[in-house]
Amino acid sequence: MDRNDVEKNWHDPAAFRAAVTYVVSVVVVAGLAFATAMIWHSRIAGILVPLILFVGGVGAFVQTYRVWRVEGTWPIWQGAGWFLLAVFLLCLGVPVSVW
Repeated sequence: MDRNDVEKNWHDPAAFRAAVTYVVSVVVVAGLAFATAMIWHSRIAGILVPLILFVGGVGAFVQTYRVWRVEGTWPIWQGAGWFLLAVFLLCLGVPVSVW
């Protein structure tokens, strides 16, 4: 499979579904930590919200590298990683809001 990396014709529904499932799972777990932090005013749960999103973003970038190595459609996973890191940046204030 010889594909030019700058080609914009990336079509892999299975990889897209896997990436979306991964992102939704990470966001749901972070949302549960957020709900816990807000309900019980838990500092630990408040710290876990951005931590979960950061680890999820790094995990998506690791998957990006693994898919790139087998010459798959890696930009899908890269987009998932950037999305999770953007949400991570938005949630950096959560631990402060709990205190």
